[in-house]
Amino acid sequence: MSIFDAPGHKTEPSSQVAFAGNSLDRRSEHRDENCLGDALASPHARAFMFGDGRAFLKKAGDGFEILHKVDELQQFDPDIENAVLLGFADGEAPRIAVHVRLDPEELPDSIKAIDHRSIYIQGLIKGDALGQMAQGASLIAWVRSHAHCGRCGSQTRAMAGGYRRECPECGHMLFPRTDPVVIMLAIDSENDRCLLGRSPHFPPGMYSCLAGFLEPGETIEDAVRRETHEEAGIHIGQVRYHASQPWPMPHTLMIGCYGEAASTKIAIDNREIEDCRWFNREEAAELVSRQTGLSDLSSPPPGAIAHHLIRDWLAHGR
Repeated sequence: MSIFDAPGHKTEPSSQVAFAGNSLDRRSEHRDENCLGDALASPHARAFMFGDGRAFLKKAGDGFEILHKVDELQQFDPDIENAVLLGFADGEAPRIAVHVRLDPEELPDSIKAIDHRSIYIQGLIKGDALGQMAQGASLIAWVRSHAHCGRCGSQTRAMAGGYRRECPECGHMLFPRTDPVVIMLAIDSENDRCLLGRSPHFPPGMYSCLAGFLEPGETIEDAVRRETHEEAGIHIGQVRYHASQPWPMPHTLMIGCYGEAASTKIAIDNREIEDCRWFNREEAAELVSRQTGLSDLSSPPPGAIAHHLIRDWLAHGR
């Protein structure tokens, strides 16, 4: 039995990655035009604050909290008009995302502005709150980039608690954006090895799965085949979906797949990656464990979907 014949997992693979597990009741199809105002007025409302690609965290003992009371927002110059109602926690506890205009360098000592990637890598916020943060960060990034109509150039306005935007001049409707990216682990089943590469911007020694944007008019499977061949010169036959991951940098969905290699000779596209090689099972296991001995090479951190693609392939072969 190969990885492409693997039975279902007891635990859904997508639930194990960072930024997953968001349990908010979004009610995206049941919002009136007063829903944001009503949410802000609720004594149970809590807000996520974002600015310049960073979330604003407040110190709490030895750790951090990411949720702020609504009456705490004012000192940070919040853009309430363009806030977004994310949904409801614990029944009727609104969760709201707000862009704040205060310069992060002018924050009080009790507040830290930290980029989203560092928050998950350092484990500053975990579980459900991390998934909610990803939702809020992606929506605020979308709001900020769609302040004007792409059809006539007029300023757009928030509707449905910020979950869509409308141009008051031409009536053009705008909806939240998600950019799909395929990320794949190519498997040489005959030789029991996997294909990993590294981009110039990776930390020294880190190898990961190949990845690329899904293009218009393209299936997920064909995107896996195209990207693998473009970057590494490897032809892919079978493709099997494995897991997905919200990735709020700024509003991406990572679609994790396994691809069965139909060829093995690597031809690198140096415009996209600086190295690519086959790793046998022992070498891949050493990467995932971050042990030394393999020229100090490593894989992405445990929260990344690439880490899970490698780890789950290794687990399947036991």
